[in-house]
Amino acid sequence: MSKSKRSGSKVKKKGGFVIGRDNFGKISAVEGIRLTPIMKKRASDAERKGLSAEEYRQTIVRSYRKA
Repeated sequence: MSKSKRSGSKVKKKGGFVIGRDNFGKISAVEGIRLTPIMKKRASDAERKGLSAEEYRQTIVRSYRKA
């Protein structure tokens, strides 16, 4: 008879969680980091366009890249 996999077995998942923009802003404020209006606009534009995390990172990199 073959062994069946138990559905209740522990599976190690990669760590991490999402804290959200508002909570991230509160944590950053403690460290003295504030989002500028341009940064807020970039974030809302990325959310509106449905960019992936990697696409959003590339947008940020392009905005700070020297011409």
